[in-house]
Amino acid sequence: MHMDITPYIEGMRRDLLAAARAAGEDGEQFVAERLSYAIDASARLAIMEAVSAAAAEITAKMPSGSVDVRLVGRDLDFAVQAAMPTPPPPPTAPNLDKDAEVEDEGGLARITVRLPETVKAKAEARAEAAGQSLNTWIVNAIRVSTMRDGGFQMDPSELINHFLGQDPFSGRKGPRHMRGWN
Repeated sequence: MHMDITPYIEGMRRDLLAAARAAGEDGEQFVAERLSYAIDASARLAIMEAVSAAAAEITAKMPSGSVDVRLVGRDLDFAVQAAMPTPPPPPTAPNLDKDAEVEDEGGLARITVRLPETVKAKAEARAEAAGQSLNTWIVNAIRVSTMRDGGFQMDPSELINHFLGQDPFSGRKGPRHMRGWN
């Protein structure tokens, strides 16, 4: 933003000359005119200081960013530095500590899960990498999946077809493996 302060200086000069004309003496008018040109630099400096003080006060009241006043030739130039919007904080990861208390989730339920060997091996590897037991890793994986918006999204038929390679309810017989506790 740019501000030309010349009209304000001209207004001050007109007011000074009008006051001298009211006095009626030609000599006084001449002195007033000479004086108005002499105080031009001083008046510009005073106006710039007042505007700079206002800009500093505005900056102090802004939550962030700044307003600067610069002299460009005989005019003032304003530089407004807007604050960058604060990015939202990253979502916090759920507490997946294996020793964490599970107060609000109610009691514990026991289920049996039958996994293909390849899936079990991958899950065990990830659990080991996380420094957790397989059971804790599975509980945490399910907990994280059910905490997301929209809940846990899964089509059981796709899961069955993915793991078994067939639909177990189609009547076709295929290789099935069932093992006990490992």
